[in-house]
Amino acid sequence: MKTPYWLATACLVAVLPLPALASSGFKPIEIKDAELSELRGRYVMPGRIISFGIVMSTTWRNATGDVIGAATSMQVQQSTIKPQFYVSTINEPGKGGGTPGNPGTGNIIGGAGLGSGQGVTQSVRAAGDGNTAYNNVSIDVSEANQAPALAPNQGVLLTGDNAVTASNGAGSIAVSNNGGGIQMAIQASNNQGSTLQQVAQGGLLQNTRLLGSSNLVNNLTQLNVVLNNNGPSAGALDCNLSQLVGLRNLGY
Repeated sequence: MKTPYWLATACLVAVLPLPALASSGFKPIEIKDAELSELRGRYVMPGRIISFGIVMSTTWRNATGDVIGAATSMQVQQSTIKPQFYVSTINEPGKGGGTPGNPGTGNIIGGAGLGSGQGVTQSVRAAGDGNTAYNNVSIDVSEANQAPALAPNQGVLLTGDNAVTASNGAGSIAVSNNGGGIQMAIQASNNQGSTLQQVAQGGLLQNTRLLGSSNLVNNLTQLNVVLNNNGPSAGALDCNLSQLVGLRNLGY
């Protein structure tokens, strides 16, 4: 009988380390970029997000200290019927600390593709001197057992195709709906340049063009996400992680 030989073979396979088996018979399959793109952002369990908000601000300060800009905010919870943006404008005249800047004589060409990028697109192009520009995006993720209280509505409600506008010596700003999202655009006075910030169609764009000198530009977008930390049962959210810890004993 050959039973002892089969038994010996079975015992040998049982004690072989997993990496040896993997190297002999397992062949990894490459996942294409298109397939990976469908998996991005899918790690949050259903119903885990209990609050989501966006805060955006755009400001431009010229050489004389004049500041033009706007800030907008939106917060969505389970009880929210329709997302709404509230806009407040920033209009601060200079305090005489600076000297009037000369008209901008810079020339910037190209850049038409910046408006069609996917994801986050940030650009600062300068053809002047003494300028400072910031493009900032931040994501704040926190946990709570209930959604935070809705902040009181501040500013003007942005509705339909109506834009919220303001202007002073620094330039003019227009905040409007764009492509299902929101757009904040500043056209600086005295040919100093322009800046654009928008969130729409799954993308975020921050684009600044500086044609003059001694300008300070700020674009800020902050995403606030609150996750529910009160799961359906104790340990339900980390059950998969607990199973993965057991792989350490096998050498992984």
